[in-house]
Amino acid sequence: MPIDLATLYLLVIGTLLAGAVMIVWERKGRSGHARSLDVWAAGFVVLALGCTLATRRAMLPGIWGAALSNLVILSGYLLVLDGVAALGGRRHVGASLGFLAAMAGLWVWGGIAGRDIIWIYASALPIAAVCLATAREMLLNRRLAGLRAWRVVIAVTGAHGLLYVARALVLPEVMAVYGQRVVALASVATMYGGVLYSMLLPMALLALLREEAHEQVVQRSQTDYLTGLGNREWFFEKGAKAIMDQGRSFSLLAFDMDHFKTINDRHGHVTGDAVLRAFAHVARDVMGPEAMLARIGGEEFVALLPDCRAGRARIIGLAVVRGFADVVVPGPDGAAVKATVSIGLAEMGADMSLETGARERDLAAFLSAADRALYAAKALGRNRVELAVCGPMTLASAG
Repeated sequence: MPIDLATLYLLVIGTLLAGAVMIVWERKGRSGHARSLDVWAAGFVVLALGCTLATRRAMLPGIWGAALSNLVILSGYLLVLDGVAALGGRRHVGASLGFLAAMAGLWVWGGIAGRDIIWIYASALPIAAVCLATAREMLLNRRLAGLRAWRVVIAVTGAHGLLYVARALVLPEVMAVYGQRVVALASVATMYGGVLYSMLLPMALLALLREEAHEQVVQRSQTDYLTGLGNREWFFEKGAKAIMDQGRSFSLLAFDMDHFKTINDRHGHVTGDAVLRAFAHVARDVMGPEAMLARIGGEEFVALLPDCRAGRARIIGLAVVRGFADVVVPGPDGAAVKATVSIGLAEMGADMSLETGARERDLAAFLSAADRALYAAKALGRNRVELAVCGPMTLASAG
């Protein structure tokens, strides 16, 4: 059973208002994105108002009905764009006002003679541009990239924009062939697109924020509160999966602060915490984002380096030793507190396990080998790197 245009308008208006209500309700628990939620709710209400005006545009004289409803609808789309941009810390207020002023100027220029042409064709291009800009803003938001709802928001806004591109650029060609009757069909198709937009976009935006919140909870559960590095659980989960790639070699560095108990006893735990944070900063700077760096104990750290052989890993370890030895942490009494670190290094080849030469890979055994090299570094004077030469296991000095 076909649905007439007036019914489709009512359906769009109802779903837009329902979406606004859902967003207002969600705002109570999403203070971190309050601005985006407020702007989205306002945008969907304004879109609903614009659609309501569109159903009554013939009641206003001249161009006022068509121009007013079009400008209100365009304002709603611009608000949605601004809310999405706010997720990435950007705003488009100035550009939006300029866009509205240009569209208002077009209506004045077209006058009564051009009213129908502007309504059917020209007014679609600004809406298309705003929807495609919304998809682009979401695409540029790398912080949310990869979330399932992130893709849905891009798909909904992008498809809606392309629908209006087709209305503006393809419809005139089709009408030239099939006549005026295709305009009514195009209006119905546009409204069906509006129904999908008004139903899917609010749900996708809310799902996006919920997914982000879930990811943040998971990340906090896997992050060491003091240093911001991964914690023990994160390292063993991610590291065990990583080393199962038989085609890659790995090096593992095990770190332990030298005389850390003495630092805590002499200068206090606040200074000890500052020393640990300083080490985490140095290690991250030296090893870069590719290293899986974690704090797995009080003053114990570990780093898994993918596609890194022992020679290069040794150079990296020595850079950490030297960089950390140069760090000065202020003590509570103004004293300069310096610390050093000892490092044990083990290597896992691309096609063998740690000790047996088999294809089975065991992260605990890998770490155990690095720990044995770490004990040797402690025994040989600290502030150095020692290499565990594996299969059969031996120890050889590396600095």
